[in-house]
Amino acid sequence: MRSYLFRRLIGMIVVIFLVLTIAFVLVRLAPGDPAALMLGPDATPAEVAALRVRLGLDQPIIVQYVTFLANALRGDLGQSLFFNQPVTQVLADRAEPTVFLAIFSLLVALVIATPIGILAAYRRGSVLDQGSITSAMLAAAVPSFLTGLIFQRYLATDLGWFPASGYGGADAGFAERMRHLFLPAITLGITNSALILRFTRASMLEILGEDYVRTARAKGMSERRVVLRHALKNAGIPIITVVGLTFALLVSGAVVTERVFNLPGMGNLVVNAVLRRDYPVIQGTLIVVAALYVLVNLLTDLLYLVVDKRVKY
Repeated sequence: MRSYLFRRLIGMIVVIFLVLTIAFVLVRLAPGDPAALMLGPDATPAEVAALRVRLGLDQPIIVQYVTFLANALRGDLGQSLFFNQPVTQVLADRAEPTVFLAIFSLLVALVIATPIGILAAYRRGSVLDQGSITSAMLAAAVPSFLTGLIFQRYLATDLGWFPASGYGGADAGFAERMRHLFLPAITLGITNSALILRFTRASMLEILGEDYVRTARAKGMSERRVVLRHALKNAGIPIITVVGLTFALLVSGAVVTERVFNLPGMGNLVVNAVLRRDYPVIQGTLIVVAALYVLVNLLTDLLYLVVDKRVKY
């Protein structure tokens, strides 16, 4: 186990190093002077020169690269040009809506996909099975922004059950903020439930055909116990894998939904940073999201040990 964790730690370091390198190179590959691009066409040469000095762009490229790596390893991702704050502070201020949205969306997806996937596998070939496959394909095919706009129109505007956008005021409590996240969470949950449903169904179908499942039934064990205790437990590893990847995707890929519902999250921040050419924020977001992916993959692998004691590292 220790050797496995050591190897994974080395792999994480390598991945983060590559991400830092890519983030550094992307800004330098942008056409024109990065400082001039950040300030826009109305900037004077003196302003551009001052920004180049501030960002260290007047230094040799190798010096810039080493400085960037050293700062990133200390947790310094630079200074936002638009907010005039450290990038880490800007990202921390926008993290709460995105993280809660990802968690609630994942819970919605699990509530929808897990029981339907289990029943579809148990009743293979039935109307429920065919209907679940069709529904999953439809959920995956319909863009999340369209689903969100439909919910906004009927559940928020016409019926007034939920807020149409925003995240509550500055003094809004936790319950009010979660109320604002309900429609975005349902929107993303429905869209992402399709993949979890299909993986759950496929894993359960494979396990339900195993010899030990037939043996358990031959011993007179109840169907509920066979399905939930034996089949579902042994089908857990593929399901955990797709759930972990789905959570990482929800955190990094909620850009469209956050724009539709005007949530002040990281997705909305990245879009605005691109429009404002706030390259330090773009760089910082790329690094944080990559680190999140690496961490989620590690936690997913460790969960295998909890679900299946036969897994050895």
